[in-house]
Amino acid sequence: MQCLYAMPSWFAPLSSGERVSVWQAIEKQLQEVLGEQVSLSAPHSIGGGSINQSCRVHAGSRSWFVKLNSADRSDMFAAEAEGLEALHEADALCVPRPLCHGQNGRQTWLVMEYLETGGSGSAIALAEGLAAIHRVGSAHFGWHRDNTIGSTAQVNTQETDWLTFWREHRLAFQLQLAARNGASARSVDAGERLLAQLSALLDGHEPQPSLLHGDLWSGNYAYTRAGQPAIFDPAVYFGDRETDLAMTELFGGFSREFYAAYRNAWPLDDGYPVRKTLYNLYHVLNHFNLFGGGYLSQAESMMASLLSEVG
Repeated sequence: MQCLYAMPSWFAPLSSGERVSVWQAIEKQLQEVLGEQVSLSAPHSIGGGSINQSCRVHAGSRSWFVKLNSADRSDMFAAEAEGLEALHEADALCVPRPLCHGQNGRQTWLVMEYLETGGSGSAIALAEGLAAIHRVGSAHFGWHRDNTIGSTAQVNTQETDWLTFWREHRLAFQLQLAARNGASARSVDAGERLLAQLSALLDGHEPQPSLLHGDLWSGNYAYTRAGQPAIFDPAVYFGDRETDLAMTELFGGFSREFYAAYRNAWPLDDGYPVRKTLYNLYHVLNHFNLFGGGYLSQAESMMASLLSEVG
């Protein structure tokens, strides 16, 4: 295998024998999935992620995208593979199809289709495709398994009530992590008061469980060279579709045309501007738990704004 001689620098912590063993295992798995002989090229390192090591590999004219991490992250990749498959089955946007995932020694991996991105495309098609994904429903909020949001555990215990799900498995979970990660007593107290007032903030809002991307910021969508809108790196579960829309507004990168097209495809309920802050609080708290820094003051400001809505 060529990869014996040309390994990305981030693979260096493994011994040469371990590196060979990992790529041999990946090659063997691909052969089993595809039902044919596969001879992988040297991996080409791809930057842009802070959690996983990523690369592109070739076999003839075909390419695959490979994520690698330590062996204790194997469940994270298994859950991501299922999430990608769920979004792919919705048949509404381009989604890289997972081929296989596995573990060997100190490494775990996820192999999926490689999408040639970098083209330009229609924000309207992206919005309409997202609305179509959201129309895939379920009897429960949550999912059949937990997954991750970034590298943080994301609890998807199924509930029939949206308020209960968001309070217990989203905000309360992140607030508990924040308390352990050094959040001030003032922040924790504001969070607890917010949890107690959640019913007032969600009063009369009864969303249906929609299939969600779950981590839809501007870095997790692109257009293929052919102009197709594509989404990837999901944190899938069934929930209020507004949570996906809210996150698109958290860091920017989506156009007015996108929002107009989404609302035309499926109008939002009254009160969304307030719920947007409530839903994005989850992600800001998660960023504090992952990275610390100024995210706590941002979360405090959001909690104060939400508490002011209920007096």
